[in-house]
Amino acid sequence: MRTRQRLHALVSLFLPLAGTLLTLARLFTQGLLAADLGLLVLMYTVTMTGVDVGYHRLFSHRSFKARSSLRALLAVCGSMAAQGPPIYWASNHRLHHARSDTEDDLHSPHVNGEGQRRGRLAGLWHSHAGWMFGHTPANPIRLAKDLLRDTTLTRINQLYYLWVMLGLLLPTALGGLLAGTWQGAWSGFLWGGLARMFFVQHATFSGNSLCHFFGSRPHRTGDWSTNNLWLVIPTFGGAMHNNHHAFPSSAFVGSRWWHFDLGGGLIRLFAKLGLASGIKVPSPEARLLLATDSRDTAGP
Repeated sequence: MRTRQRLHALVSLFLPLAGTLLTLARLFTQGLLAADLGLLVLMYTVTMTGVDVGYHRLFSHRSFKARSSLRALLAVCGSMAAQGPPIYWASNHRLHHARSDTEDDLHSPHVNGEGQRRGRLAGLWHSHAGWMFGHTPANPIRLAKDLLRDTTLTRINQLYYLWVMLGLLLPTALGGLLAGTWQGAWSGFLWGGLARMFFVQHATFSGNSLCHFFGSRPHRTGDWSTNNLWLVIPTFGGAMHNNHHAFPSSAFVGSRWWHFDLGGGLIRLFAKLGLASGIKVPSPEARLLLATDSRDTAGP
């Protein structure tokens, strides 16, 4: 089990890295084509929507209700990011919120499993990706019974590797069709497939690492979660992490226009299309209760 876990972590981390390095090498020799950039942006948007709106706000926190067709689509799009099956991801994330920055947190940059303080660099590495090589997965029977009862989601969960492959095949096929050559297909595989996977992964992982170290803390949350405006756009709003930890069941993480809550905007769009309902937001009283004037990165 542990060997398989480490092998999965190695492949899911270093294959996209290798693809990204190869993409950058080709960039210097062949330049940037509009089709390549378009495929990168398109597939990034699709898979980050699946992770941020689907895996995170819908499945992990139940911050809104979605039509069955939208639930299934978000689960598939999130799976294409290669960050694990949806029920596994949601279970781990629920445990993180329940034990944030304690010895029971899967990926705290501050405290290890014995409750001892981590060094800064070691903590950042562990919380960003190192935890994937040796963690004990959260128990979905205890933490995600509601998701296990969803037969469609369970089936999508079982076919996880199929969706990962689909996330690589789609940009490959689109690249080939746009260019009309095998070279275009290879370019689509690199840009919309592996490089996109790399950028989505590390944007998501930054919530566990950088957004528990650097930024402001406008709410008293009892952990080291921070808002990091530098990462807001690539995370679709997820980098407003202190806001999220203050109100985890809220569908929206931005409280100002410059917070660029792209995920929240998509939820509003889904609601207008009749695909989403039951959208949760914190009351003004709750916001006032947790408000603080602190803007430093000190812990609780």
